Amino acid sequence: MGSYTTSCGPPASIRDLAIWCVQEVGYSWAKTSAFRGDISGISQTLTVPQDDSSSDRVLLMAYLEPGDTDLIYDGRQPTLAVTDPQIIKSVLVKDCYTTFTNRRRTDLAGVLINAVSLAEDDQWKRLRTVLSPTFTSGKLKEMFPIMKHYGETLVKNVQNQVKEGSSISVKDIFGSYSMDVVTSTSFGVNIDSMNNPKDPFVREMKKLVKFDFFNPVFILSFAFPFLIPVMAKMNVNIFPSDAVDFFMRSLAKIKQDREKEAHKGRVDFLQLMIESQRSASQGSNEANHSYKALTDTEVLAQAFIFIFAGYEPTSNTLGFLAYELAMHPDVQEKVLQEIDTVLPNKAPLTYEAITKLEYLDMTVNETLRIYPLGGRLERTCKKDVEINGVKIPKGFVVTIPPYVLHRDPEYWPNPDEFRPERFSKENKGSIDPYTYLPFGAGPRNCIGMRFALLILKVAIVSLLQHFTFQTCKETQIPIKLSSVGLLTPEKPIILKFVPRTSTEPAKN
Repeated sequence: MGSYTTSCGPPASIRDLAIWCVQEVGYSWAKTSAFRGDISGISQTLTVPQDDSSSDRVLLMAYLEPGDTDLIYDGRQPTLAVTDPQIIKSVLVKDCYTTFTNRRRTDLAGVLINAVSLAEDDQWKRLRTVLSPTFTSGKLKEMFPIMKHYGETLVKNVQNQVKEGSSISVKDIFGSYSMDVVTSTSFGVNIDSMNNPKDPFVREMKKLVKFDFFNPVFILSFAFPFLIPVMAKMNVNIFPSDAVDFFMRSLAKIKQDREKEAHKGRVDFLQLMIESQRSASQGSNEANHSYKALTDTEVLAQAFIFIFAGYEPTSNTLGFLAYELAMHPDVQEKVLQEIDTVLPNKAPLTYEAITKLEYLDMTVNETLRIYPLGGRLERTCKKDVEINGVKIPKGFVVTIPPYVLHRDPEYWPNPDEFRPERFSKENKGSIDPYTYLPFGAGPRNCIGMRFALLILKVAIVSLLQHFTFQTCKETQIPIKLSSVGLLTPEKPIILKFVPRTSTEPAKN
């Protein structure tokens, strides 16, 4: 066996790649299959390395022949799992534009390849520049009445379900709220999914967001990446084609109708993109590529990804937040007191009131720490690079596991305890920003972060003005999490929603 030097770069063959990584880079390995790579490990949670050195805080996930040990792999894609905050900072921020611009390439996403979260290089930079003004505080404030309306609808739906001693599956109510808010703020379609489950938008969205990590197309793309170009030419898509076609036709029709009629005061993401499309084309300077107008395909792709990215994470997080409040009545009581102080006598909810709820903000942040929205952040390395003594070859995917970071006792004392005070004004300054990544960090962080936080708070405040959350005999305690796909509870979260009186404290 020969050795390989960094200047020559990693070898092309899989066997020699493994030898090179062990000898030259010093990665650790776990046993795998030479033919298929790892399918089962795609969604597994990574463990926290024990050593503090940078090199030991990097774990190689790649492909190797049988008989070799200590290799962890991601299908057939060589991947580095990083938990060192300084390396994370370099990957997400310092070297974003030069080395780690793009996420893992997804050639089977169909039209969604034009969405800001999946686009690459210059297209991503242009999309981000054009879309960023859409998510400013001012624009979100204009959308607030839509969110408030669905917060009130959420309360009415719960009131219709609540009976003496009854319990509720929170996924049902929060799923309906998330679907209604996301579809309305994305492209102005008003639905009440709780009471109209047969609505075409409800039916097709449920197909869309029910992403299956064991979808044959998804598995084939990981195990046999050489098939991806063939599948792409055949228009094979990891998303259900009938649902994609339905939304694309619907969005195109809505956009066409709006372009024919005068603006009627609509404030949703589709309308804002249409307006940016017009203003950019009117004042465009082709020499300045950053301000080139969005194409129709790009407009539809953004509206589409807002739906896909907004529904499931929002409903899951609301469920986890309600569960933690039910499990910690002392925390819930503090949230109630703050809401009653800022909004006495169930005063109508306002955007300004939401911004004043500091303890609620702490509680939401702590929920996102324990239950981060996504399982991993990923960036593809464009060239051979060395960061803090760690060599990262060109073509490797760097993966950052927020769940692992958020529960590392080195950064979070007693990490399994639910303690909103971690995020108080006094304590916030001591948090390393690269150990708390519910929305990522740097230029490619979640563009919809402010929107997501706002709709979370609207739902919780609307409900807590009328109910308290309590556990019941059907509540799974402690909660168990599914290891497949997005972070979800193993069993549905069941809680009691108890109507409030003016003096009733939260109880467990």
